[in-house]
Amino acid sequence: MSNADQIEIVKRVAKELRDGDVVNLGIGMPTLVANYIPEGIKVIFQSENGFLGLGSRPESGKEDMNIVDAGGKPVTINPGGAFFDSSFSFAMIRGGHVDKTVLGALQVDQEGNLANWMIPGKMVPGMGGAMDLVVGAKKVIVAMEHTTKDGQPKILKKCKLPLTASQQVNLIITNKAVIKVTAEGLLLQEIASGLTVEEVQQVTEAELTVSKNLKVME
Repeated sequence: MSNADQIEIVKRVAKELRDGDVVNLGIGMPTLVANYIPEGIKVIFQSENGFLGLGSRPESGKEDMNIVDAGGKPVTINPGGAFFDSSFSFAMIRGGHVDKTVLGALQVDQEGNLANWMIPGKMVPGMGGAMDLVVGAKKVIVAMEHTTKDGQPKILKKCKLPLTASQQVNLIITNKAVIKVTAEGLLLQEIASGLTVEEVQQVTEAELTVSKNLKVME
């Protein structure tokens, strides 16, 4: 995925955040969301390895490797932030105190099932805190490329990879569309500029219902 596509995705994700939200950002592309918080919106970032009140990336040369996010990347902590152990962090997550979590995915399906932690037969990291986050957070947003590198759909009728969680995804934001997961299936709410509904459906295995208020992604 191009850097431009990544930026468009995370900018759109940032518009889902509300003033006062406690938000957990998954490793990789989701961490970029912090760079595009709308003006006037104050968000408190939580990291499952034991932080509340994460700040921006430190300036080059000023990194403190004792202060890293869940992906091991150096971060800062804002005034009023807090450090705590993993048990407290996961009590916060499991207790429903995280408003939104943003994470990537290998596959999502029409029931809101999520697979984002392993590919059978390949050496990859475990699911980490994702299993707890997608069940504990009040809203789960998946931010990902719409298809695999070879053009295969990642939004499926049924996930083929081992599940991280069942029926927990609320919103899918890709480089091609914004799709809401509902009890009736997937609702196409926005499409990328220059695309048609038919073109989005062609690269989506699951059937999409088109919103009456369909609009272009901003």
